[in-house]
Amino acid sequence: MILFKNSEVYTPDYIGVNDVLIAGTKIIAINNCIKIPEDLNIEIIDAKGLKMVPGFIDAHVHIAGAGGEGGPATRTPEMQLSRMLEAGVTTVIGCLGTDGMTRNIESVLMKVKALRQEGVSAWMYTGAYQIPTPTILGDVGKDIALIEEIIGVGEIAISDHRTSFPSTEELIRLTEHARVGGMLGGKAGIVNIHMGDAKNPFKPLYDVVKISELKLTQFLPTHCNRNDYIFEDAKEYGKLGYVDITASSYPYFPQYEIKPSKAIVELINAGVPLEHITMTSDGCGSLPDFDEKGNLIQLEMGYPKSIFDEMVDAVTQENLELEKILKVITSNPADILRLNQKGRIEPGKDADLVLLNSNYKIDFMIAMGKMMVREQKMLCKGSYEK
Repeated sequence: MILFKNSEVYTPDYIGVNDVLIAGTKIIAINNCIKIPEDLNIEIIDAKGLKMVPGFIDAHVHIAGAGGEGGPATRTPEMQLSRMLEAGVTTVIGCLGTDGMTRNIESVLMKVKALRQEGVSAWMYTGAYQIPTPTILGDVGKDIALIEEIIGVGEIAISDHRTSFPSTEELIRLTEHARVGGMLGGKAGIVNIHMGDAKNPFKPLYDVVKISELKLTQFLPTHCNRNDYIFEDAKEYGKLGYVDITASSYPYFPQYEIKPSKAIVELINAGVPLEHITMTSDGCGSLPDFDEKGNLIQLEMGYPKSIFDEMVDAVTQENLELEKILKVITSNPADILRLNQKGRIEPGKDADLVLLNSNYKIDFMIAMGKMMVREQKMLCKGSYEK
């Protein structure tokens, strides 16, 4: 048991200075003065001056590696646990990405299991860019319904030169199977969509909804800040469906990308409901740039810490309230992905907590009740990390 006393608590809504008691893997109580019997074995930490926030959810990470657009030597490595901890991320959603040909879903699943064994929370999407998309059990609906760690399908590529250019009927069929699989398995059954550089990029999703009974909220399109015209379209699309901002690519491609912290403020100002906005890192994913002839001219890699850095910039540079930007990386993805124990500091929820000092450094971090960072020192690392 651990009792944090006198921290400024953001649930993510700000509720003032409170004490927070955790036991095992759960948050037990929140009060402004929790009394503990003297004979109870409990660690008490004075968190005065620290901001306690929910552990961050990074809902688009290539945890088992990705890439390869520049040949075999450009395949990115698996994500290490320390990459999550330095970012304040206690929950990740893994995905495959471009390479559904030489990589497989099974390796992503085993990485999910590995991260859970190392003490954090992890789920995944089945599938990859291509349609028909790779699965484990032969159908995305079966994967979602029957495999506990799988909550949806993605990232399915549209409006991109690397997509398999699925027809509207193929997208409908895939999405319906994901939705039914989600219903049967008690999961979101969401379809995570990779948005490419083509003009009018949301048209395939509008077409699906136009001729089916599906809703735009069955999709979670990502990379919505990758250029100015997709971002302008996202301002309208986001009023009806979800939009995900990618954090890691801006430093590498500022000539194209809308800075994530600025993008979130602009979406809100354009009338997009805050609950429709998420931000993910695309961590361990390759970040390629191609010229007009389709030649690869630049290739970088993303990191989960990008969402932490953009959260800080949203507050310190864009003057966005902390509780608003927190929702984008805590309660919003938890609600959209139906991760009911995540994203909030409430009694009964999982004990995933991050305590920030006045300089927005991580002083303490708890994942599933386990101390991962103490006084800015990382206590845990993954296998084979020094």
